[in-house]
Amino acid sequence: MSLLELQKELKKFNQASKLTAAVQDVDQLIEFLVNARDEVASANDPHTTSLTLTKLQNPVSAQLDAINSDLGKVHKSQNAFHKALSRSLKETKGTLPTDHDPMASQTALINRAIAMHLLREGQFGVASTFIGEAQPQSETSPSPEETRRPPSITISRPDTPPDAMITDADIPSDLTAFQSQALQEKFAGMYSILTSLKQRDLYPAIGWARENSTELEARGSNLEFELCKLQFIWLFKGPQVNGLPATEKNGVEGALKYGQENFKRFQDRHLREIQKLSCAIVFSPNLADSPYCHIFDISLAFEEVASSFTREFCSLLGLSAESPLYVAVTAGALALPNLVKYTSINRAKNTEWTTQNELAFETPLPKSMLYHSIFVCPVSRGQTTDANPPIILPCGHVLARESLQKLAKGIRYKCPYCPSEGVVKDAKEIIL
Repeated sequence: MSLLELQKELKKFNQASKLTAAVQDVDQLIEFLVNARDEVASANDPHTTSLTLTKLQNPVSAQLDAINSDLGKVHKSQNAFHKALSRSLKETKGTLPTDHDPMASQTALINRAIAMHLLREGQFGVASTFIGEAQPQSETSPSPEETRRPPSITISRPDTPPDAMITDADIPSDLTAFQSQALQEKFAGMYSILTSLKQRDLYPAIGWARENSTELEARGSNLEFELCKLQFIWLFKGPQVNGLPATEKNGVEGALKYGQENFKRFQDRHLREIQKLSCAIVFSPNLADSPYCHIFDISLAFEEVASSFTREFCSLLGLSAESPLYVAVTAGALALPNLVKYTSINRAKNTEWTTQNELAFETPLPKSMLYHSIFVCPVSRGQTTDANPPIILPCGHVLARESLQKLAKGIRYKCPYCPSEGVVKDAKEIIL
């Protein structure tokens, strides 16, 4: 069974395993019993009591049958998904070796990834509980004051200025550091803006992009313009689509006024797109048949801009756009069947896996998870490794660290591919 088929079975299971109907039937049964009790209590007559209990038998029996039927459907859906999952696991035809667990000594790293994932998802209460339970029991218990005020993250690198951004590399492995108020506030801000985007409110995201415009422009990001462009189109759609009050700040007039106030600063980089948006106003009575109809198709625009916002927000924090835990678990689940199959074949042939730093087969991953992790140094002609990573020079050329060290005379070097010279400490390690 393929992953797609298993996901379909999981979707069916989620739809059929809900207990809503059973809860409603239980509530109705309780209502019958409460009404009967009140009727008996108010009448205070043995004849009325007997008649009430007699009338109650059929409704109670019917409700119990309905509850059993509801629970039976849930049980049936559980069995169906269990069978589908069993078939999927049986198709792997093998088991993984158990003589070596490479993650056995990486408990702190795993806990750190889980804590970061919970914080990125805005689950601060769950993250706090997890961090507290994951701490070794031998650690000194914090004082009540420390419990009320989470400890702050300290920047561990000596060359980092005090006001630098918090990056993933700066976050220490100590789980208590994840209770930092500063870190939680950053993710809380991201979560709040994403919630506003889901509600078609672009102003919080535009405000954030404007506050960080310098950093975004340095990265070559167009996020601020894309947000303003979408706000222009959203206003252009008018009250019948956007649901905003029918005022002079809405509709075509509101969009034109918004563009005049906000598009000036983008003319150098996005003049062509601004011209198209302005010309579309002429076709507003019949926009669907105009040359600009595709620009105003925003069926997926809010989802795309939310994804772009998340990517840029995390990039400014020095984090990846996707949760590392999510990527690792998803990639591992996709790679597991091939790994099991390869292991089974090797056992059958009495052969061993001789590669140490790479897989002996290709893993079928989606394009979003494909990364070019191999770099061959143009100077040494050798492939970079974890001990000899690629280094980017200020001029933009990339070498292996060992090659740069050999080229350097003292603390200075000359780029082998351009006339630029520089200091070794200005070169930065990169991950391709």
